[in-house]
Amino acid sequence: MATQADMTHFEQDLTDRGYSRRQLAKAAALLGAATATLRVTGAAAQQAAKPVEGAVRIGANECWTGPFPVAAEAAYKLVNEGNRYEPDNEHQKLFAAVSAVEGIPAEYVTAWPGSSDPLSRVAVAYASPTRGIVTADPTYEAIWRTGDWLGAKVTKVPLTSDYRHDVKAMLAADPNAGVYYICSPNNPTGTVTPLADIEWLANNKPKDSILVVDEAYIHWFDGPNAAKLAASRDDVLVLRTFSKLFGMAGMRLGLTFANPALMKKMMRYDGGQVTAMLPMTAVAAGTVSVAQADLIKARRAEMIAARDKAVNHLKSKGIKVIPGSQANMFMVDWGKPAKEMQAAILAEKVQIGRNWPIWPNVSRVSVGSMEEMNAFNAAVDKVWKA
Repeated sequence: MATQADMTHFEQDLTDRGYSRRQLAKAAALLGAATATLRVTGAAAQQAAKPVEGAVRIGANECWTGPFPVAAEAAYKLVNEGNRYEPDNEHQKLFAAVSAVEGIPAEYVTAWPGSSDPLSRVAVAYASPTRGIVTADPTYEAIWRTGDWLGAKVTKVPLTSDYRHDVKAMLAADPNAGVYYICSPNNPTGTVTPLADIEWLANNKPKDSILVVDEAYIHWFDGPNAAKLAASRDDVLVLRTFSKLFGMAGMRLGLTFANPALMKKMMRYDGGQVTAMLPMTAVAAGTVSVAQADLIKARRAEMIAARDKAVNHLKSKGIKVIPGSQANMFMVDWGKPAKEMQAAILAEKVQIGRNWPIWPNVSRVSVGSMEEMNAFNAAVDKVWKA
């Protein structure tokens, strides 16, 4: 638990960075309880609609199947040892496994119950009314929702013509921001921002600002990632999750990679308690999952085959699909209000994702199993009128 001295230091830091007393109270509430993070920012993991019973569920970027069988076995072993808070150093086993796979020091790895808490924490710790947050648009909104709620300036920069983050435009839009946020592969477009662009922003942003690279979908992409960038600098934070390819969305496990000094500021006010409260079943499943290179490759290939079939079917009907997705989602430009198409497809018992305000005619569709994508194709056939 945070001591009174901790809270005094926390409050003084926020005051020094331009937060009002009202904003300070919001920040304390936000970091004081994980439930507050969801309640006050609206940053539920996917801002996804409530599941519709009996419908094909391809709207929340979940995996169509559960954990790898070997991971489920590891979790079940911990169920049988559920009388212990931590049966056998499970956190350190996870950090060691991630370290071996990513080639980064184990002490740079921290585990969280998903990504909402660390996303909120980095906004509170490094952004402020005088040092804003810069993101792409469209992208995952959790960090800008936190910034808006706290009163930090949020600047949204359109994607490039090929749907990657425009890092030079992001820096130009606010050269003195406290946080720059890149989601790659991007949610909702699935497109990848080249590592060279991410490195350019890291090298050209203000030295005292933080670059956040959200790699929730990186395992769907067979290419370079930003893990070693976080390990080689003190101003880059990389986010990971087990909710996507690893099929563990309901188990709530995420990771951050960052220099321990960067993390120290983020851990103020009960951060250690949040990270210590993870279910050991999730930690055990995650430890086993990260090392399954062949299973990761096979699941990725299964997703790509289902994604390609759906995208090709849409194109055959003259429906535009935003190109370049490297993740388990794609964006469909219906050329008419997306909410209408979403409702029409739901009437055929297929639940697709939402649109983003900047693109009102474009729906995000998650990639499910081949059977589920066949159902999506059949629903489109029934409702589509050019």
